Amino acid sequence: MTPLVATAVLIAAITHASWNAVAHGIKDQLLAFTLVGGGGALCGVAMAGFVPLPAGAAWPYLLGSAVLHVVYQLLLMRSFTLGDFGQMYPIARGTAPLAVTVLAAAFAGETPGGWQAAGVLVASAGLVGLALWGIRGSGKRPHWAAIAAAAATGLAIAAYTVVDGLGVRASGTPLGYIAWLMILEGLPIPVYAMVTRRGGFAAQIRPFAVRGLLGGVLSVAAYGLVLWAQTRADLAPISALRESSILVGAAIGAVFFKERFGAPRMAAAGLMVAGIGMMLHAG
Repeated sequence: MTPLVATAVLIAAITHASWNAVAHGIKDQLLAFTLVGGGGALCGVAMAGFVPLPAGAAWPYLLGSAVLHVVYQLLLMRSFTLGDFGQMYPIARGTAPLAVTVLAAAFAGETPGGWQAAGVLVASAGLVGLALWGIRGSGKRPHWAAIAAAAATGLAIAAYTVVDGLGVRASGTPLGYIAWLMILEGLPIPVYAMVTRRGGFAAQIRPFAVRGLLGGVLSVAAYGLVLWAQTRADLAPISALRESSILVGAAIGAVFFKERFGAPRMAAAGLMVAGIGMMLHAG
């Protein structure tokens, strides 16, 4: 992984945590993800007219990824509804790198080397530490339905990461791939919301429109950078480095949502940074 690729993934991590915080800040999660998805779809439509069409070999991946992204959004909505941002976000993101490592080895032929595998394991241990301390430090009994939804979100993330890693490489155009992915994945939830909330939909969505659409733009930028990176480096280290967004998410939770971030979380964060350093050493 070159410094340029690593920088792009780190920027994506910051951007990703930011749009998730925007979505979590809107209490009606259906409206939140309607706006994020709609904003992403609008960006995709705007891009599609100026970038090449993905190659035919990429379209099965695009369609499969769109389905996985919708499942991911539904699970994320559920976890955000049931649990705190500072707990659900790290659990969702922390389960993904290990799963991506296994899936990339099975389907993309990317067997991790010694440093890379150790780095993924150490970084993932730090991420899980952040997640578990979020539960323990809250002073509440664990909400197992919320934890299950967040963990399932992580598995969905791993699945679409591998599918998109293969798809964007087959597409011949990362920009064309992200444009059509945003269109395909961004429309189902807004369409569902418009059908189910026919009467007062416009009035309900208006107070959150600017924030939600900004979240959509941020989501496109975040995932576009990741897709570009996936054409330049292996999937597992990119996935693990991307999950440094948990540090940003923890800071956002502490500052904006008044959630606890104490010494044990800082220690877990340090463990994650050490794992990232090991992965970069492998690159």
